[in-house]
Amino acid sequence: MKGLKTVYICSECGRTSSQWSGQCPECKSWNTMIEDVISDEPKQKNIRAGKKYESEVVKFDEYEIPEYFRSETGLGELDRVLGGGIVSGSVVLLAGEPGIGKSTLLLQISGALCKSKTVLYVSGEESKGQIKMRAKRLGVSGDSLYLLTETNTDAIIEATEKIKPDFIIIDSIQTMYSDSVASAPGSVAQVKDSTMKYINIAKNFGISVLLVGHVNKEGSIAGPKVLEHMVDAVLYFEGERQHIYRIIRAIKNRYGSTNEIGVFEMYDRGLKEVPNPSEIMLESRPKNVSGNCASCVVEGTRPIIAEIQALTAPSAYSAPKRTSDGIDYNRMYLLCAVLEKRLGLRLSTVDVFLNVIGGLNLNETAADLAVAFSLYSAMKDKPIPDNLIAFGEVGLSGEVRSVSSVTQRVKESARLGFTTIVLPYKNAEVLDFKPENVNIIPIKSLFEITKLI
Repeated sequence: MKGLKTVYICSECGRTSSQWSGQCPECKSWNTMIEDVISDEPKQKNIRAGKKYESEVVKFDEYEIPEYFRSETGLGELDRVLGGGIVSGSVVLLAGEPGIGKSTLLLQISGALCKSKTVLYVSGEESKGQIKMRAKRLGVSGDSLYLLTETNTDAIIEATEKIKPDFIIIDSIQTMYSDSVASAPGSVAQVKDSTMKYINIAKNFGISVLLVGHVNKEGSIAGPKVLEHMVDAVLYFEGERQHIYRIIRAIKNRYGSTNEIGVFEMYDRGLKEVPNPSEIMLESRPKNVSGNCASCVVEGTRPIIAEIQALTAPSAYSAPKRTSDGIDYNRMYLLCAVLEKRLGLRLSTVDVFLNVIGGLNLNETAADLAVAFSLYSAMKDKPIPDNLIAFGEVGLSGEVRSVSSVTQRVKESARLGFTTIVLPYKNAEVLDFKPENVNIIPIKSLFEITKLI
């Protein structure tokens, strides 16, 4: 078409090139050059000659901090991740794999918010009938909940100006397009332009905007990387579709911490909060089985008891197999090497399988000691006492190093009935809480594991 030309835009840094290349010349990323169509005509200037800008400059010391207020979403686990609720005028991006439950979560949020606020739910993927059927199944209704099936960003903004909602939910940002951009919906230019228009609406009128983002096969949010920098908060909705548990994790949050997680259970009637995930994770724990050890990790301000399982079997290959689910793969390799070198375990001749029950991902090194217990128990085929829990970081010399929030971990362990707590020696020296009928065992190195199993 006249006035249009094909270009290639890097989804990571936004560099524009007339020719495709496997590696971006700017940021050196591979396979990020995406074909797009843009207008080669210069943009018309809408600023009249002599017109002054209305931007106001203020002195830093004279400016008063605005009183941002938060609105609770009706889901305490989500409010925890957001820092207490959705901030007025903020833009939140929720990303997750297809079928994980993003639309279900947002529809439940809409049902809770519309009781006191006006909510506009915009869908670019489903018809009104499909959304109504899901809402009926979830029990969502309200006079202040409006539904719009549209993909044109300009038409959505026009509808927003008519009803003046307090919240706008866009499902999803990859389906939106603007008439001012010539490329197809989902392209880098369209996603950037549509997102910027929603941000302007949020900041100028104090409307909170929730955007749904698709996830590509690599696990990152589809579209330009700058999308994550433009919004105020980025949330990931994680979990296996075969399991009922779902986890919301904050990757970016301008109004709160990024260490908190929210745990949900998926049922036919929607998502149900799990206020105490530790009890859920341990409810089906086996008794007197080798290779099982409990550990206490801290996600933000919440201590969570996780069950770590290890299995070793004779390998039929020259290079034994290593499989890890919920624990960093390289961390598992490191711990296997330490156990083989320091304790003499012949892990190099067996296949090793590690698993964390419930779909949790343990990124904290405090789980090292429990992993070591599990591997030693699996190799010796000796069960770990069911009332024993362990946490601590393991060094390359086999030493057990201290961890943070030890008092929280001990309290949570004692509350759930563990009567033997194995922890680093340095933590035991500064522990200011010692529960009754609980045996605190401080250890300095992995050599002491052999005396406890």
